[in-house]
Formats: sequence, C-alpha cells, structure tokens
Amino acid sequence: MFKKLLLLTILGLCPLPASAAGLETGDTAWMLTATALVLFMTLPGLALFYAGLVRSKNVISVLMHCFAIACIASVIWVIYGYSLSFRGDGAFVGDLSAAFMSGIGRGSLSGTIPETVFVMFQMTFAIITPALVVGAFAERMKFTAMCLFSALWLTFVYFPACHMVWGGGLLAEWGVIDFAGGIVVHLTCGVAALVVAIVLGKRTGFPNAQMMPHNRTLVVIGAAMLWVGWFGFNAGSALAANADAGMAMLVTHISAAVGALTWMCIEWMKQGKPTVVGIATGMVAGLATITPAAGTVGPGGALLIGLLAGIICYYATQFIKSTLKIDDSLDVFPVHGVGGILGIIMLSFVGTPGGFLGAGASGIAEGGPMVQLMIQLKGVLFIGAWTAVVTWIILKLVSFVTDLRVSQESENEGLDITEHEERGYNIT
Repeated sequence: MFKKLLLLTILGLCPLPASAAGLETGDTAWMLTATALVLFMTLPGLALFYAGLVRSKNVISVLMHCFAIACIASVIWVIYGYSLSFRGDGAFVGDLSAAFMSGIGRGSLSGTIPETVFVMFQMTFAIITPALVVGAFAERMKFTAMCLFSALWLTFVYFPACHMVWGGGLLAEWGVIDFAGGIVVHLTCGVAALVVAIVLGKRTGFPNAQMMPHNRTLVVIGAAMLWVGWFGFNAGSALAANADAGMAMLVTHISAAVGALTWMCIEWMKQGKPTVVGIATGMVAGLATITPAAGTVGPGGALLIGLLAGIICYYATQFIKSTLKIDDSLDVFPVHGVGGILGIIMLSFVGTPGGFLGAGASGIAEGGPMVQLMIQLKGVLFIGAWTAVVTWIILKLVSFVTDLRVSQESENEGLDITEHEERGYNIT
C-alpha cells in the first residue's frame, strides 16, 4: 500500500507530457525569455544607445521618444495591431477578428506556445521598429508630431508589412524569406527614416556644426544591451527551443562580431584611430544584416554577411551624409535599411542547405539562388515603395494637425527644455 501511495505521489509531482495538450513547456519558457530580451533591446538598450549619440541638450527627448513609443505601440497592438497582422487571409492586411484580444485566452495556442506569449513576442517587434525611426528625426521633431506619426505609421506601414510577410499575405505567397525582420523591421524603419529626414530637413548647422555624441559611455552600454537582446530577436524567431534557435543565436553573434571589427578596421585605416562609436555601429550593422538570414545561413555565411555588413553599411553612411547631405541623424537608413536589404539579398546565395555557408535547412526556391533572389528583390521593392509613399502621406497628414518640426529657437535651446521642461544633467 505504501509503495502505491509513493508511486502516485511521484507521478503527481511530475508534469504531464506537454505534447499531449499541444503545449511544449520548454518552447514556452524560451519564448518568454526571448520576449523579455527583445523588449530589453528598446528599453533600455536602444533608448540609451540613441541618447548617447545625440547632444546633451536632447538626451531626455530621445529617451522620452523611445519610452512613449513603447507604450503607444503596446496599446495599439492589443486593440487592433495583432489582429491586422496575424489574423485573416487578406493579401495586404488582416482583419479585426482578434481586436481587443477577442478569442485569445489562457488555453489559446500558437504552435507549441500559448498565443498570449506569441502576441507579446510580436508586440516587442512592433515596439522597436518605430523606435528605430527616432534616430532619423532626433533633435528636431515635435513630441506631439512624433506620437501621431508613430501611431499612424504602425497602422498603415508596419501592420500591413508584418501581415504580408509573416501573416500569410502577399509576400508570403510569393515565397519571400525573412526570418526575423530584414524587410518587416529593418527595411521599413530604414526607408521611413530616409523619408522623414528628407521631409524634416537638416538640423541647424548640419553638416558643419559639431554634432558629436555627447556620451560615448551610454552609446556602448546601449549597444551592449542591443547585442544581448538581439539573441531573443533572432533566435526567438524560431518560435521554439530547437536547433534552428541555436543556429540563429550562433550566426547572430558571429555576424555582430565581424561587422564590428570590420567597421573598426576601416575607421582605423582611414582616420588613424579606431573609435568606440564606430565599433558599436558596426556591431549594429552586423546584427541588422544577419536578421533576415539567421534561419538559413550557417557560421560561414555569418562570417561573410558580417564582413559585407561592416564594409557596405560604413560606406553607405558616408554616402548619405557626405555626398547626398541628408541628415539622417543617427544613421538609421544606412545601417538598418541597407543592412536589412543586404541580408535579404545575401540569404539567396548563402542560405542553401548544407556546406560551410548554409545551415543545413532551407526554404530557398526550388529553382535555386537566382530564382530566390528575384523573389527577394521583388519583396524589397514592394515593401520599400509601400513604406516610402505611405510614410510621406502620414507626415503630410500629421503636418495638418501640428508642426512636424520644433522652432529654430527650440532647436537651439534643446528639446529637453522646450518640449519636456527637463534636463538630462543638472550641473551646479
């Protein structure tokens, strides 16, 4: 009798196999962790990274932008963003069947994880994408305009792009591969950044005035947080604790390290000294570029992608600022936009299964790399054009409600005081 009671007690303490109910506890635990990591990328990672790159009179402004966007995106995502992105079978956008989380409860599953976890994971992507655009209009956009722009941009750019690529929409039907956001995140934020920078115009004194980063310590701290958080971004996109997640994490780290070293070496050769802002920016370029390819490439492919990211994104930054004289304040388009496009293109060639470059699994079109390349390019051109046109329209609409740009006096004094009546540093 005692043995039977002991056996029943042991069985009672052991959880039932999760697969019996369709839920995998290991996958769920990993996705909860990945979700926290991706939110960590924005708050505090990106916020500190951007805050260190601007002048001291605008540090609070940038922090406020990132924090407010996180809140705005979260609320909109719950009300209708998730539904428009992942429900319905429309070619361009979903439906409102899950508005206000309708029909999503404790027992709802998305694959092997609770749907609530999937909702939250994808929410963190919706948070960081418009937050990245902040880098283009830093130090000169009104806070009111930023709030309105971010809400409209999520609704009419991000949600449709997300549905078209990840929600079973048009680009998914074409066969476009975007593992973790080369198109959905980096292309959209990069193109939007370029449009916003052109529409708003240059900061006063650009490019001759001294607009150097005011706190490189914050830049490095924020960059380090982005690097760590990116493991959730890419490895989490496997949506399971499996071999795909492991490979995605490995190639993400490799590309970041190679991109950072490449950028550092270019600066070293051209300027005579390596800079900490340079190595941090090269790391971000390597991360952005590997993002769409993290599910298809292997270590060799990551080495190549990181190398190309460091070279191409560096020279794209110089071209945008020095040649075109476009004041994309914190280099959003040349780092994220160009990096995302490069990764989308490169996965066609280094994402083939097996070998040193590929990861052993692939969704590459049966016709081979060139066929997949044409599919990828079509996706880039479509979403790029969609983003550019709609972003411009949104800016025009917002301008009817409020000024897009602060006054000359406000810009000179700094947005911390004029927009928020606060200072980042109280020096006595």
